[in-house]
Formats: sequence, structure tokens, C-alpha cells
Amino acid sequence: MSRDDAAPPDRRNRPDPTALDPLAHARNLSKVFDAVLAGDELAQAAPRPIISESWRRSLAAHVDPENRTPPVVFAPDELREVRAAHPLSAVMPLLRSTLVSIADEAMHVMLVTDAEGRLLWREGAARLLVNADRVGLFPGTKWSEDAIGTNAMGTTLAVDAPVQIHSAEHLVRTYHTWTCVAAPVHDPDTGTILGAIDISGPLHTVHPALVQLVSATAQLAENQLRVQLAIADERLRMRNMAHLTSLRGEPGALVTPSGRIVAGAPYGWWPERINVDDGADRIVLPNGQEMMVESLAEGYLVRPARSPSSGTGVRSLPALSLRFMGEGTPTVLLNGRSIPLTLRPAEILTALALHPDGLTAERLAFLLYGDDGNQTTVRGEIRRLRGLIGSEVLRTRPYRLEATVDSDFCAVRRAVAAGRVESALRACGGSLLPRSDAPEIRRLRDELVAGLRQAVLDSGSVESLHVYAGHPLGAEDLEVFDRLVELLPANDPRRPAVVSRRALLLAE
Repeated sequence: MSRDDAAPPDRRNRPDPTALDPLAHARNLSKVFDAVLAGDELAQAAPRPIISESWRRSLAAHVDPENRTPPVVFAPDELREVRAAHPLSAVMPLLRSTLVSIADEAMHVMLVTDAEGRLLWREGAARLLVNADRVGLFPGTKWSEDAIGTNAMGTTLAVDAPVQIHSAEHLVRTYHTWTCVAAPVHDPDTGTILGAIDISGPLHTVHPALVQLVSATAQLAENQLRVQLAIADERLRMRNMAHLTSLRGEPGALVTPSGRIVAGAPYGWWPERINVDDGADRIVLPNGQEMMVESLAEGYLVRPARSPSSGTGVRSLPALSLRFMGEGTPTVLLNGRSIPLTLRPAEILTALALHPDGLTAERLAFLLYGDDGNQTTVRGEIRRLRGLIGSEVLRTRPYRLEATVDSDFCAVRRAVAAGRVESALRACGGSLLPRSDAPEIRRLRDELVAGLRQAVLDSGSVESLHVYAGHPLGAEDLEVFDRLVELLPANDPRRPAVVSRRALLLAE
């Protein structure tokens, strides 16, 4: 394979003229394959440099060209959990709408791997799936170069660039009747490879446009991940700015789980990223200053480390975060520390957050229980809640929260009132405390649901309507799907799924 190294640079990616006839090209590649593996130094042709280098890596990993099948690394019952946890699961609807229909018509399969080359998803022509099963091309197998030699998925991960592997360019002879094209997908946050997208099929189905198609689809997937990252950043800022405000001018930053700064004070004082190890409660910045790390629901708050004698004379209010919208367990963070909570304390905190000036026991009893409210019951509930969050946070006479309160329900309420529909959708995880029958909670829940729905419909925005249609509050809303079908262009890739969902709602 030494002649590859002497090849002129412009030969590295120059297509072979015989590639216009894939069968003839495959025969020529087979001759090159046999000659190179036989050690024929007089062979008149050599594989492309990218193939030669891949063969060298694969042979160094002891891949046997004559007798090899990909190792199975995930059992079928493990795949659902692995897929759900992988970042590319978020773009699978896009990949299906973009590639699967093309793959099915062209007798190809679409394959998606993780960064280690482990095959997680496979979809495409049903007839071809049978053939794919016979050669180990099914989810749960590993397709890195060191596992199964030169192949589009493994090689694109190795070189971090789109590649096409045709016929006998595969190192393992079993795959010489296949052609495949793959491209890597990168994490827009860190730039690391998340996995590979691949189109594979019989060698006679090769098409010169496949490389461009797969590469463009990988870029679309990265763009969608970038949009989702921006939404997550905005959610982190919107839900947790109260933590920065509570520092009263001291340096502080909101940090993503990957260590990226999304909000910091003072401006320009913070680096773009910091390294926050899992479980760490302190870090040292590049300027040598030690900082405290407090966990938030969506990331971290980083603030100055304080010694017992470092008081400034001004008491900072505790930062209280309330996440009560959606079907999950109510979540409370106090200065970044998670507080376990049941429904009744969550109802009390909601009422107090809505009435920052405080409530008497009588008024709080009415808001929670209606005309049957009992002040004695409320006082007992308050005592238990003070035991959870502290008497310095939950004050009495009247009952009130002495903290910087950040809640998802108030964020949605403010955003709807200001006409910021996208912000309201980002902040809203679902209905407010859906299991609660407290009158005050029911009133606010109905207000938020009706207000958000009307704001989405009045916006006339296709994007907002589409987000709401996939939201727990909008998934069953026929009027929303009617409006989407009316507004979505005929060639919009989202339209088939919307039309299908609308038909199901009409049939119910």
C-alpha cells in the first residue's frame, strides 16, 4: 500500500472513471483488493488513499478480511433505553422525513450510529432488510473500523468527513456486494462527533448524488440540534436569572451541563467555557479565583466562594426555583439544592408565589380548600413546609416567601401577557399541578392553558403552531391541526405527519 503515499494530492478524492458503471467499477475494485491483500507490489492500480489508510488501520486492529461479522454490543431489549438517551434521537423525525422515503424507493436502508459506531437505528426497504440481517447489518451491532474494517459508517467516524465506500473497497469480503455513503453529525455545543448517518444498498444502486444527499442531511440534523440548543439556553436563562439577581452585584454565571456560560455578570468577566466535573461543588477559574458550584434543574449556578467572615453587610435573598408544570413530580430548588415535595406543599408555594405581599391563614385556607377551608389545617401544612425550606424563607404574619422566586407558571403568565408566544412555549412543560383540585390552582391552570392556546392561534406563526401541536397541551387540539394543514406548504417535510395526526383526531 506504499504507492498511496506517493499519489499526488489531487488523486485522493478524484472519482474513478469506471464509477459511471458501478458493476464494472466493482470488478476493477475486486482486482485491486485481491492484488493488494496478496501483497502484489506490481499491481497496476491501488485503492484510493482514504481506502488504503482505512485498510491499514483495520488490519492493524486484526480485522480478518475473509471471516468477519460485526460484534453485537446491545441486546434488543437494551436498544430502547440506549436510543432514548442518545442526542440523535431528537433528529430522527427529520432523518425519517428526509432519507427514509428515498431509501425505500431506491432499495437502500438508512442507518444511524453513535460516536463509537454502534448501530442504533435502521429503516428502509423491507426487502433489503432481510439481506441486511444476513450480513449482520442490524441495530445493536458495532461498525467501527476496528470492529468490522473499512465501511462508510466506521470510516466516516475515523476521518470525520463524508465518505462513500463501494463494493471491494470494504475490507471484509462479505460486503463487496454493497455500496454505502455516510457522513458524521456533530454536537453543536462541543463540536464532538455524535454519530454517523448512512445510506447502504446493493452495489448496482449506487448514485453519484448520494454523497451530497447524506452530507446535506447531516448538516440539517446539526442545524436542528443547534436550534434545540438555543432553546435550551434560553430556557436556562429565563428560568434561572433570579439566581444571578440574588447575588446583588457579585460575580456569577449560569452554566450549561457542558460548561458553557449562557449568562454572566459582570459582562466580559467570564470565559466562554469552564470545566465543571460531575458532583463538584467548587471550581477554580482561569484567573485563579475559587467559585462555588450549585446545581440547577437545567445546569449550574457559579458564584463566589464565601468564608464565614466575608459578609458584606447586605443579606442576599435565597433563590427559590419552582417547576410545577407538567406530569412529573413538582420540583423545588433552594439555592440550587433540590427539595423533595408532595402536592399540598406545592399548592401552598404556588399560592404564595402568586401573592408576594403575603396571605393570612384564612385567605390561604380559602384559596386551597374553598369555603370548607380550615385555618388550623393550613397552619399545620405551613409548619411542615417551613421544616422543608426553612423559616428564613417562609415567613409568617402574613405567610409569605422571603426569597427571589423563579417559577415556570409565572414565566408562562408573563410571556403570554407580553405576547411572547415562543418564550411561553419554552417555559411551559404542561398543565400546572394537573392532580390538584385546589381552587386557586384550578383557576390559574385554566387561565394558563386558555391563554397560551389563544396566543398560539392568534400568532398565525407556523413554527409556534407546530411546536404547540407537539406539546402536551396541543397534541389533541383539532383546531390547531386544522390551522397547520391550512398554513403548511405542500412540500414542507412536516406536513405528512401533521395530516396523518389530524386524520386520527377526526376519526376519534
